[in-house]
Amino acid sequence: MASPRLETYCCPNRDAATQLVMNFQPEVFCGVCIGSASISLLLTILQLLPKKGQSPRKMPKASSSSTILLLISICDILGGLGMIFRSSVWLGFPGFIANISVVNGTDVWPSAFCVGSAMWIQLLCSAGFWWLFCYAVDSYLVVRRSAGLSTIVLYHMMAWGLALMLCVEGIALLYYPSLSSCENGLEHAVPHYITTYAPLLLVLVVNPILFRRTVSAVASLLKGRQGIYTEHERRLGTEIQIRFFKIMLVFVICWSSNIINESLLFYLEMQPDINEMLLKNIRSAALITWIIMGVLNPMQGFLFTLAFYGWTGWRVDLKWRKREIPWESMSSSTVGENAYPSPVNYQSNIHDSKKVSTADSQQTDEAISMLSEGNTSGDDRLTRSSPIYQGW
Repeated sequence: MASPRLETYCCPNRDAATQLVMNFQPEVFCGVCIGSASISLLLTILQLLPKKGQSPRKMPKASSSSTILLLISICDILGGLGMIFRSSVWLGFPGFIANISVVNGTDVWPSAFCVGSAMWIQLLCSAGFWWLFCYAVDSYLVVRRSAGLSTIVLYHMMAWGLALMLCVEGIALLYYPSLSSCENGLEHAVPHYITTYAPLLLVLVVNPILFRRTVSAVASLLKGRQGIYTEHERRLGTEIQIRFFKIMLVFVICWSSNIINESLLFYLEMQPDINEMLLKNIRSAALITWIIMGVLNPMQGFLFTLAFYGWTGWRVDLKWRKREIPWESMSSSTVGENAYPSPVNYQSNIHDSKKVSTADSQQTDEAISMLSEGNTSGDDRLTRSSPIYQGW
């Protein structure tokens, strides 16, 4: 799981609230984290592998949106590996971990492992948040025809740069001037928690707004393509809206427990004695949400692949195949000679009733296909509306 309490625990003089949750059934908690992260890791990789009987997955360079979705999954996979490694060391070497609590200890490796593993998990989770924000921005810019493959460089700079900057800044402020003197006041802890939860709250607040505006822009885009808003266009718009809803639903499910838990722990920290009987229910709620975090945080990777692509099946095809990207070939100057073969004559279905500009139609279809790519639940319906729609 991912929580700023992991870094706070590395302080020998940690606060009472952090001590409460980190010392609550640590063996059970680490086992839950290992189990949840392992299941999510295996299922995420299974989801991303090509399947027998299906078209090979597009290469990530096909569009900026597919690249971003893949990078989100990579962040989840690497973060899950960090959770498994950290929890395994905690379970396998309890004496090694116990040295973290020793003030002015001579062995620096326990503290180095504590800080390093916590930073690894936090950095990748933060990068995943920033990439999810970039996905919302890119979706909106695509339908506004203001984005393309060139913008992926800016997304890399923003996602990795901001994640690294905030993580390093938060850790530096927490452990200043030394590891043994951190947590000696809120001026150390509060900036660390702000830099940790800022990208999470950004996605929680801004992404729904961007997704809502994107859905509205998609409706206008579809209406403008033929001048009418048919049932096919309505279904395509609905599919994109449902996809955005599933993404935000997974995010809220996986991370709302973190916000609740942190609020409860901060409330306990402000009390003179967190062991008072009047605070029993608050302590119980904090411990329950702590265990829930250990289950839900690592599962984000697998749940996101379900939201992105749907269930892709069990039959894995490990044979590599070279594949031409249809929407790139259609936009070339030799469309008539080198067009990608399609089992259904989608172009004739779309252009029977009205004649539109080829360049404008292709640009519209490319924008829609970027938003809907990866969705395997509605392929038959979507392809009737978008001639170059394709799923992973």
